[in-house]
Amino acid sequence: MKPRPFIAVVDDDESVREALSDLLRELGYEARGFASAEEFLDSGCLAEADCLLLDGSMPGMSGPELHRDLLRRGERAPVIFITAQRDRRVRAALCVKGAVEVVFKPYS
Repeated sequence: MKPRPFIAVVDDDESVREALSDLLRELGYEARGFASAEEFLDSGCLAEADCLLLDGSMPGMSGPELHRDLLRRGERAPVIFITAQRDRRVRAALCVKGAVEVVFKPYS
C-alpha cells in the first residue's frame, strides 16, 4: 500500500495552519503544520514532504525566502504559496521562480 502524500503547511497564523492541516487530512493526505520556515527546516521533515503550502509573509524567513533556500539546496517539492498580497505581479514572479500556484487570501 502506497503511503499517503505528505504536505507541509508553513504558516505563522495558527488558525490557518491548523485548519489547512485538518482539511488536508480529511482529504486523505498526511499533513503537518509548522509555525515558521525555521521550524520546518529544523523538523527533519524536508525529505518527506511531497508538497509545501507556504505563507507568503511570515516573521523571520518568509515563504519566498524559504523557497529560494530550498531551490539552492536542490529540493524540488512542489510549492503553493498562500498570500494576502493580491498583486498579480507577485503571483507572476513567484510562479516564474517555480511555484506551482499562488492562492490569494481570503480563499474558499
